[in-house]
Amino acid sequence: MAYELHYWPTIQGRGEFVRLALEAAGSDYLDVARGGEGEGQGMPAMTHFLESPQVKYPPFAPPFLVDGKRIIGQTAAILLYLGPRLGLAGKNERQQLWTHQLQLTIADAVAEVHDTHHPVATGLYYEDQKPEAARRSKEFCKSRMPKFFAWFESVLLRNPKGATHLVGKRLSYADLSLFQLVDGLLYAFPKACRRALKKAPGVAALHQQVAQHPSVAAYLGSERRIAFNLDGIFRRYPELDG
Repeated sequence: MAYELHYWPTIQGRGEFVRLALEAAGSDYLDVARGGEGEGQGMPAMTHFLESPQVKYPPFAPPFLVDGKRIIGQTAAILLYLGPRLGLAGKNERQQLWTHQLQLTIADAVAEVHDTHHPVATGLYYEDQKPEAARRSKEFCKSRMPKFFAWFESVLLRNPKGATHLVGKRLSYADLSLFQLVDGLLYAFPKACRRALKKAPGVAALHQQVAQHPSVAAYLGSERRIAFNLDGIFRRYPELDG
C-alpha cells in the first residue's frame, strides 16, 4: 500500500522534506492534496483528517503521513517513522536517534528562515512587517545562517565514517533535509548563502552530492518538484538578502 502524504498542493514548504525522502528511496506514495477529488484525493481528503471528529488522533496541520491506520504529523516525526523503513536513518538506535536530532536542528533553522519574512505574526502579510523583516533577515544572514552551517560542517568532519555524509557512510534523510535547507537558502538569500557556504565547503559539497543522487536528480527535474515561490517558507525578497 502506498504511503499517503498530505500537504499543501502548491508549495514545497515543510512537506518537501518528506517528499525528498520518499523520492530518494523510490517509495510508492500519493501526494494526496495534489490528486483528483474524483479519485478520493485533493484538498477534501486532507481536510477530513484535520477537521473530522471521527479522526481520533488528528494532526495539528500539514504535513502528515497516513500509513494504514497510522496518522503521523510533524515533519521530524514523519521522518523518524519513515527513516528506518526507507533505509535512510542508519541501522542501529544510536544512529537513528542521531539522525532525528539532526532533523530537529534543521527544523529549528527552517523556523528561523520563516521568521525572516514573518517576524511579527504569521497572520500578517510581509508588506505589513517589512521593517521588522529587514532587521530579522540582517541578523539571520550575518549570524544565524553561518552558525547553522558551521555546526553541520563540524558534524560532517566528525563523522567516523567520513565527511561525505552526516550519519554513517550512507545517504540519510538528514542529508536530504540539509540539501533542502541549503537549496531553499540559495533561492531566498543567494548572496548571503553563497558567502556562508564558502566557510562550510563540506556542506556545499553535500548539497551538490545529494542533487546528483540518481533518484533525487530525477525528482528535481520532474513536474513533481514544485518550484520555490513567494507562498512557501523560502521566499526571495531581494531587499532582505544582506
